[in-house]
This record gives sequence, C-alpha cells and structure tokens, in this order.
Amino acid sequence: MAFADPQSITPTGGSAISLPLTSRGNDSAIYSSADGLVTELVSHAYGRRTRRQFRVNQSKITTDPFKPAENVKVGMSVYTVIDLPPAGFSVAEASALWTGFNTQLAAASNLLITKTLQGES
Repeated sequence: MAFADPQSITPTGGSAISLPLTSRGNDSAIYSSADGLVTELVSHAYGRRTRRQFRVNQSKITTDPFKPAENVKVGMSVYTVIDLPPAGFSVAEASALWTGFNTQLAAASNLLITKTLQGES
C-alpha cells in the first residue's frame, strides 16, 4: 500500500507544506515540496533485520558564517528508524513502543527534544 499523495507537514508556527510524490522505488517513496527545500522519505530495508525509516529533510539559504557577504545552502533532517528482528514483534507491539517514545519526546511542550538540541543528555 502507498501513502496518500500528496503528504503534508506543518512545522510549529508555520504553514502547511504540500509534499507531492516525486519518486517511488520498490521499498521507498520520496515526497517533495514545490521548491525542493522540504522532502519526506519513507523507506524499508530488509536483511538480517528489518529497518523502517521515516525522514524529513529541510534546506534553506542562509548567511555563510565564514564569509558573511555570501549565502550558502544548509540542511537538516529529523527521522525515526524502527529496527526490527525478522520475527517476534507484531506491528501492534512496534507501534505501541513508537507511540510511547513519541509521547515521551512530545511531553511538556517537547522539553526532552529542546534539551537534547541544547546538548543535554
């Protein structure tokens, strides 16, 4: 089954960004904004373990800190990888663990993420 096309993401305090499907492989799909600055990748890798990834990349143009008169393109990514053995965990069990993980990170206005971004551990 495929995800809905287009996907959409709304960064906090921002506007919704439409991400139409731009590429599909056997085990992956990429959704991209019209300007190409935001992409969403969903992929699956199979081997000794199964790895499922959901990733969002964002780029922007900003001042080069080493050459303030010039601009450079910079990028960042946020992603979740679910790493599973070939057997032993159901979709419901994996989803429950991810939900707990996501809830912990989102609690108290994303306090743990904010602290992590500030270098705390």
